[in-house]
Amino acid sequence: MSVRKSATASVRRVATLASTTARPTTERERERRRIAITCLPFFVLATVAGFVPLAMLARISLAEDTVWMTGWSLEAWRTLATTAEYRWVAWNTLWFVGLATLVSVALGVAVTHVLEKYDLPAERVVVAAVSFPIALPGIIVAYLIVVLLGRQGLVTNAVAVATGQSALDLASATAISGLLLGYVYSLLPRATMVLRGTYAEVNTQAEEAARALGASRWETFYHVTLPEIRPGIVAAAILTFRSGLAIFGTVLILQSHRVVTLQIHEETSVGSYHPDVAAAIGLVYVVFIVAFTFVGLRFVENDTVGI
Repeated sequence: MSVRKSATASVRRVATLASTTARPTTERERERRRIAITCLPFFVLATVAGFVPLAMLARISLAEDTVWMTGWSLEAWRTLATTAEYRWVAWNTLWFVGLATLVSVALGVAVTHVLEKYDLPAERVVVAAVSFPIALPGIIVAYLIVVLLGRQGLVTNAVAVATGQSALDLASATAISGLLLGYVYSLLPRATMVLRGTYAEVNTQAEEAARALGASRWETFYHVTLPEIRPGIVAAAILTFRSGLAIFGTVLILQSHRVVTLQIHEETSVGSYHPDVAAAIGLVYVVFIVAFTFVGLRFVENDTVGI
């Protein structure tokens, strides 16, 4: 079948599908119309807030004149592909967010295990304290890090008094360790939220059987609990990694590490105004996020990932 005939057949199938959805005659077609009506608000929102801005980004990245949006040019994409600084920023982003994700998910497993397997005093307070950072903007998290680990920070000065060292030497709010702490503080609630849902599905009878057969708590966790929560760990890693890539306020204030969101901000700032390059970076970012999400979800669905 030629390309033209194939395209014509596809258009006819879509037209037929739209017609039967609008005027259903069978129960299957009526169900399809109910699904379409239910999903309609999402598609409208996705079009207005997603597809249209993405189309604008694509046009800006290819515009010769980014002010009047005229002409066509591949200069932004050529700059992005040939400039080592952008590859360095991409690598910085991946390893740093990957590290923050690894730490957040590991802590999330530990925190969730304690919450789900032990009777804690004031458990609601503990749950509220763990989930509280999810409501904080990144800028607020950054200021919290400064209050704790800055030159005038509480922890910095307490350690300085205890060790006799200079607070200036101990301050780490604007070091990469301070930024990592801010990221983990923001990402930990997201990992915990996903893992608590996974723990609710754990087969407790299998755990009790393992314990009755003489397995220690660690052996029970490693051989029984961990395999059951593995899809949740992967889902938590996907969520936290995606969220980590999007964090901007924290890195804007602390600025100890160049990541992609900070780079986009600088490309659109006065003095280094390159909106076409910023748009190209944004498109690469979106494509990477979509691809990463689809690949990750396949692992979750198939339950074949080994962590």
